[in-house]
Amino acid sequence: MSPVFNNYVLKILCVLLMTCAFVNSVFATQADNKTLAEAWNASQFYFNLRYRYEHVDDDFQIDRKPLKSANASTLRTVAGYRSGDFHGFSTILELEQISRIFSGSFSDGTGATGSGVATVADPDGTELNQGYLRYQGLASNDLRLGRQAITYRDAPYHRHIGTILWRQNWQTFDAISIENTWLPNTKIDYAYVWKVNRIFGRSAPEPLSYFSSDSHLLNLQNNQRQWAQVEAYSYLLEFNNAPRFSSQTYGIRLHGSHSLNNWFSPLYTAEYAYQSDYNSNSNNYTASYQLFEAGFRLVSFNYLDNLELKLGFERLSGDGSPNGAFVTILGTNHAFQGTADRFLVTPDDGIRDYHLRTGVDVGEFKFKLGYHMLRSDNMDYQYGKELDLELTRQFGKHLSIGLKYAYYDGDSNTLNLMRNPILAADVTKAWFYTVVNF
Repeated sequence: MSPVFNNYVLKILCVLLMTCAFVNSVFATQADNKTLAEAWNASQFYFNLRYRYEHVDDDFQIDRKPLKSANASTLRTVAGYRSGDFHGFSTILELEQISRIFSGSFSDGTGATGSGVATVADPDGTELNQGYLRYQGLASNDLRLGRQAITYRDAPYHRHIGTILWRQNWQTFDAISIENTWLPNTKIDYAYVWKVNRIFGRSAPEPLSYFSSDSHLLNLQNNQRQWAQVEAYSYLLEFNNAPRFSSQTYGIRLHGSHSLNNWFSPLYTAEYAYQSDYNSNSNNYTASYQLFEAGFRLVSFNYLDNLELKLGFERLSGDGSPNGAFVTILGTNHAFQGTADRFLVTPDDGIRDYHLRTGVDVGEFKFKLGYHMLRSDNMDYQYGKELDLELTRQFGKHLSIGLKYAYYDGDSNTLNLMRNPILAADVTKAWFYTVVNF
């Protein structure tokens, strides 16, 4: 079935769903409905500021010329409106603006600025971040139509579908999405996506600015048992203006914890996914993904709270052929394989990441540490090692500050230099940020 026909059918389906929702709301009992005045009184305006200073020292050379250090001072401003409920209908409108403030020089990742300077992918721009109509008048269903954030896991660990929330301009989706909770302890999510608004902004050239999409996202989660929570998913991604990233991914994840007493809980995660080319992708490939993690959480220990430690192994396969590796092009990849962002797109030889993650609360401070030993999946040579540190503190309800550091130590072995020269180059990144919410 052609994408044009698919789009036509789905647009009709959207209209029918919203018509049914409207008819249902008209015939609903008056006791279940609110007046327009009540809906207006329940509406909310919200405001968010995130200032960030990012420093990057990147040893990678272009034409034997070293990159200049980047110093990016940027401000993300979000102003939004969330309406109250009226006959099951509500709406969200959210504007986002990213601007450079103070001095500094960096490449914004679009090719428009900062030639010869290290990259900080936070281009200037103003756009509609979210704007969607929501309907909750049908029992156990939540329907959204329009531009929206779509995630299926806790932030920031959006492995496959996410907002890339570390970057100043978030990734959002023009889509119709449905969440169903009719089955006990079970959530079924489906979304049809016709456009992906990427982090580089609408002024960037295609496909950096957006993916023209004909994609289907299906995610099922069952949380009946704390020690055995199950997630199954199918993501059929079709990108008309970037066909090499069109893929079909099917996966299953099992994770959980079991409290042995009031203060100690073991943790585990196991996940497997299979991926292959889809529709317009001319690259005939198959790839797989595996994740295994085990650790523990201590609720309280002397002056430490919520101490958590995990040891893990994550594999994104690659056979060495161009565009033949397992990719997560819509994921929040900053949260994986190290926050220095050397592995935002999987190398052709794939990745094997042996890692440690730990975090702890000390009074009002939250501390996180990550360490990664990174090797290729194909030919098993070393990419490098990385250390990640982060310290944050919350001040009341409205203000938080943070410091963050990442050091990637690239290995200069022959295979790494020959096949992945950028992965053999060291990179150091440091951040200061502050967030204000109202």
